[in-house]
Amino acid sequence: MTTWSALLGDEERVEERAAEPGFLGRLRDSLGKSRRALTGELAAAAFDPADDEAWERLEEALIAADVGVPATAELVQRLEARGVTGNLTEALVDEASSLLGEPGTLAIRERPSVLLVVGVNGTGKTTTIGKLAYHLNEHGRSVIVAAADTFRAAAEEQLEIWAKRAQADFVGSERGGDPAAVAYDAIGAATARGRDVVVVDTAGRLHTQTNLMEELAKIRRVIESRLEGAPHETLLVVDATTGQNGVRQAQLFGEAVEVSGVALTKLDGSAKGGVALAIAHELGLPVKLVGVGEAIEDLRPFNPGDFARALISGDER
Repeated sequence: MTTWSALLGDEERVEERAAEPGFLGRLRDSLGKSRRALTGELAAAAFDPADDEAWERLEEALIAADVGVPATAELVQRLEARGVTGNLTEALVDEASSLLGEPGTLAIRERPSVLLVVGVNGTGKTTTIGKLAYHLNEHGRSVIVAAADTFRAAAEEQLEIWAKRAQADFVGSERGGDPAAVAYDAIGAATARGRDVVVVDTAGRLHTQTNLMEELAKIRRVIESRLEGAPHETLLVVDATTGQNGVRQAQLFGEAVEVSGVALTKLDGSAKGGVALAIAHELGLPVKLVGVGEAIEDLRPFNPGDFARALISGDER
């Protein structure tokens, strides 16, 4: 199990372990639609590796769960190589977990550390930032949230409300101000006040909007010029319901701002949870956070093994 302490590089805490099983149940429930896309082939007690049609059905099931063609081909190749006999489910859980890689960490060891958060409109980016700020504060990190989405008044207001809830400092600007200047000022404030982490919100933009992607690249350049080594983490928020489009988003955002990890949201309404495997395999990007609902507790560190089991078998163990 991956806890906030592990994600942040702290020592494990007993109280976090105690809270984890409830989240695993929510994760299992949230991935129910995706899991049902797989159960047609996996429900059988036995799997015959000599049956070509069985492999074809498996491929179709994985693609239906939005694992994507390249990741599906990789999983099938691995299963063929290990010589699956009998129950396919456990072997698939093992290989999917392996494909997702090791649990990630957030790079927040510097003081201040800067987290740049990006994504398209409607992914839940601002809410994710607020929840992340809350958990950072809960684990002893003083936080400044910067509202570099200067074009949508509601975004700044929402983020300021979250900042108060998370007991974080807030830096904003007048509507229509320079987003890069907000990030610049927030880093200066963090340095002056001795804060640990700066989390920079940015305006949602489609990955196809070249001018807005260039603006995002400018924000990153300004951050780099303001503080050596920053941003230390660039998180892309991906709405799981977008499926394979999320892979394309990750690719193009990565070209603009060097994405270091993904926060996968809205799994509770998606039948496309397999996109996590596609992102990991095709782009080599770790999923670091996962959201399965509106409550603060529904944003959690991503654990590959737990996710693979919830997606494929539904077991909590």
